[in-house]
Amino acid sequence: MFELHSTEDVLRLSALSSAVIAIAILVYYLAVRPPLGRATKVVLLFGLGVMPLAVSLAGNISGFEYTLRRDFCGSCHVMRPYVEDASDPASKSLASIHSRNAAFGPESCYTCHADYQIFGAMTTKANGLKHLYYYITEYANTGPYGEGGKPIHMYKEFQNGMCVRCHSTEAPRWAAVEDHAGMIEDIRKGDAKCIDCHTGEKIHPRAFAHGGNGKAPAPAGEQKE
Repeated sequence: MFELHSTEDVLRLSALSSAVIAIAILVYYLAVRPPLGRATKVVLLFGLGVMPLAVSLAGNISGFEYTLRRDFCGSCHVMRPYVEDASDPASKSLASIHSRNAAFGPESCYTCHADYQIFGAMTTKANGLKHLYYYITEYANTGPYGEGGKPIHMYKEFQNGMCVRCHSTEAPRWAAVEDHAGMIEDIRKGDAKCIDCHTGEKIHPRAFAHGGNGKAPAPAGEQKE
């Protein structure tokens, strides 16, 4: 039995159902060849117009929903060090800690890196085409973790606004941190960047750009190859 666990599942089922209905209508018409009266035209309108439109709409929205998920980000092998660390329940990295937040855990990559402006979803996905271009031209033939490729870097500076959506700078525990208290106004104005202190090595420590080898740290007492 097909179980629905998410909006994405509902959209996939809708697209599949619409496609089956459209195919059934067309097969029936081609096999039976009923008189081309008003009723037949209405049925053909559904088979040639309404149902294909529903397939396109539901399929595209379902595809967009999938691109929000962390496993989609990991579908490019060069992102495996990032995704494996974020998914590791034992990791102490900021990416992993944030990914364990049930509010956005499965979508932690998109939540932290999306452009939350008025057309945020559109601009983020448009910029994602740059990732596809560079993946094909520079990383497609690199090692299983992206070895041999150029270090990945952000082409757009990470803004404090991405952090203060959750870390409001108003919480007593946050303000009680000595470093926060000493620069709280600069943080709020954006003159001091969160990533100046919370550096890439702390966020994605397994990434090649931060000195990692792309793989999980060896257990204590075990020699790294």
